[in-house]
Amino acid sequence: MHGRAAALGAGTILNALATGTGSAFAIDAETTATVELDDSDDVRGTIAEAPDADTRLVERCVELVVEQYGDGEGGTVETESDVPMAAGLKSSSAAANATVLATLDAVGASVGRGPDDDITRIDACRLGVRAAREVGVTVTGAFDDASASMLGGVVVTDNTEDELVARDEPDWDVLVWTPPEQAFSADADVSRCEDVASMANLVAELALEGRYAEAMTVNGLAFSAALDFPTDPAVEAMPLADGVSLSGTGPSVVAVGDRDGLEQVQERWDARDGETRLTTTRTDGARIL
Repeated sequence: MHGRAAALGAGTILNALATGTGSAFAIDAETTATVELDDSDDVRGTIAEAPDADTRLVERCVELVVEQYGDGEGGTVETESDVPMAAGLKSSSAAANATVLATLDAVGASVGRGPDDDITRIDACRLGVRAAREVGVTVTGAFDDASASMLGGVVVTDNTEDELVARDEPDWDVLVWTPPEQAFSADADVSRCEDVASMANLVAELALEGRYAEAMTVNGLAFSAALDFPTDPAVEAMPLADGVSLSGTGPSVVAVGDRDGLEQVQERWDARDGETRLTTTRTDGARIL
């Protein structure tokens, strides 16, 4: 009983911590999960890039799928990823989605959009969100991040109800700057984020109007202030990018626009500690391999 799947990282348009409404977009960065089920009573997880990292999320994803679609199997799950951990690029959502799809593949369940499928992709996404909440790696459940990772493109979601509000497929080049430090979503100061709820409501309005780049810039300034991250990288990008934001609860910053402009931003960000990555959006979403 073997399954393998990949899911995407993502960047932020609207952080959901303030109001429960969130928005994110998928980027060309992947996490792959390999699941092997057996007759054992437990699930053992491994993260290839970080052998000592917490594996409860991916293990719980396997357990939830097996409870609903399997026969109580145990087994192993291993993830490998080019999405950096605790960087605001939705590594947990990508790992959860990849693991859920790989486990569904292992038990022989069909995943799609039709009435004859065992489960839709958005419901598969909800299983990963449930696992994330149960093991405590997220405050909001990150349904926005998980939906972007699973479906591709841009999503706007109601994280309080785990509902997809809107989806779109913009074609952007994307620049990511990731500083050396990490920031875990579960440690974010929620009360500080709630203080910028009026700005979050404005960002949601802009996103629902399709003004995603403007939305993410407003989001980035508001949440950088709330979470005590510098706004200098965003200011450096503004003359050259269509939009720029702190991604998630940081510390990464993402900018979108045309490649020529982003290459000039990259020259500025390369002077900072950390790593830059020039990539693109993805609209295809997660997939079974």
